[in-house]
Amino acid sequence: MSPFARPELFLSTDQVAARLGDPKVRIVDCRYSTERDLRDDYRQAHLPGAVYLNWAEDLSAPPPPSGHPEFMLAGPSDLAATMARLGIGDDTFVVGYDVEGGHHAARLWLALRRYGHDAMAVMEGGLQKWQREGRPVESGDVAVKPAAFTPRPRERVIATKDDVLAAVHHGDPWLLDVRRDSEYTGEEARAKHGGHVPGAVNVLWKDALEPDWTLKDPGELEQMYIDAGFGPETSTITYCQLGVRAAFTHLVLTALGHDDVRTYDGSWEEWGNRDDVPIVRGRS
Repeated sequence: MSPFARPELFLSTDQVAARLGDPKVRIVDCRYSTERDLRDDYRQAHLPGAVYLNWAEDLSAPPPPSGHPEFMLAGPSDLAATMARLGIGDDTFVVGYDVEGGHHAARLWLALRRYGHDAMAVMEGGLQKWQREGRPVESGDVAVKPAAFTPRPRERVIATKDDVLAAVHHGDPWLLDVRRDSEYTGEEARAKHGGHVPGAVNVLWKDALEPDWTLKDPGELEQMYIDAGFGPETSTITYCQLGVRAAFTHLVLTALGHDDVRTYDGSWEEWGNRDDVPIVRGRS
């Protein structure tokens, strides 16, 4: 397997196993479903010492009075309080995992990156790979000592609606829609309007993964994005419905060595519910 440019962003199960019990490491179970609360699944079996995080509740700001957009990243004080509760401090190395290849854990990575905490990796292959290998799990909730987390907001991690509008008008940065084809074309509308941002290229987030939720070879990943029009110097804004799948693609591109990547925080939850932005139905 060819190496990632930034291999520290994805850890193998061996690397995570070696960190079990390290007081400077916090393992976070990020599994999530829109259909049911997965906390009970977490309580039945999780990595030893792992705390549970529900990204929709724990990483999201309250919606504005108008009701849209929902699930924007939490502000610095709310994020700091959540990290403190989970025992994540300024010197904590965070390992996130889930049961869908890391894309829910990537939302935590994005939030931490946004607030200046780079000491995080996603466990490649998720809980399924860990259990296939017969590694230890434990049940119940995990109590941790609160920690002090200092948010240090960083620019050029997330993009706004105005940033995306500028990209539409100027053709730069590259807009990468990582939703399903049916969402991209507008056949499946999960907002007031269906479709995509003009000029956006569609590369499904999940195409970065093998059927068993492990990552594809970095060389294959790089070629996949090149074939879609992405070059070594390309500036990119990723988006999806809520900024979660887009965060995963952001993480993958960063691991491949591409630093000029942002995630549109509002994503289609914001864009698709507005009447004053351009929208394309069908394929570009």
